[in-house]
Amino acid sequence: MGEEDKVNRYKLIDEYKTCLRSYSIEQLRHIPATGVWSLGQMYDHMILTSLDYFDKVEHCVKAGEEQPLGKTTAGEELFRLGGFPPVKIKLPDGPENSPSNSESKEELIQGLDQVLERMKEWEEAVVTVSPNYKVKHEGFGWLNAREWFELNGMHFRHHLRQKNELEQIWARRIK
Repeated sequence: MGEEDKVNRYKLIDEYKTCLRSYSIEQLRHIPATGVWSLGQMYDHMILTSLDYFDKVEHCVKAGEEQPLGKTTAGEELFRLGGFPPVKIKLPDGPENSPSNSESKEELIQGLDQVLERMKEWEEAVVTVSPNYKVKHEGFGWLNAREWFELNGMHFRHHLRQKNELEQIWARRIK
């Protein structure tokens, strides 16, 4: 993983943190419509997902057994594109897909700091792990440590559009 990728990953998280600090609590918790997350829920989702992805990196490192199976068609396309397509993705209903809307800005910043810590912990190690040590992703198939690591950045980049949309909705609301 190149130095430029590393800098971009850190810049992206810093951008999210900077924006987070600028939101009022009302803006952070505002749910613009039924079935649409607030900014706070989006941040909570990204943090929890990222930490889960880093847990998957760790599972790959500790796998100790090669996995011959590969990615699904969707997984192959995701990595070919280098990110999620610019479409909204509806997650299945369930508690694991219902992020909290009560976290404070400080708690969310602490969560982003945890993401940064885990990123630093794994960014050099993932390149040394056998690419055949894999953990299954329900939608993308069998991913290795490096792919799980890269999925983090893809996921944060994917939510930039949602963040911008929610900020625009708020800006129109207060005019």
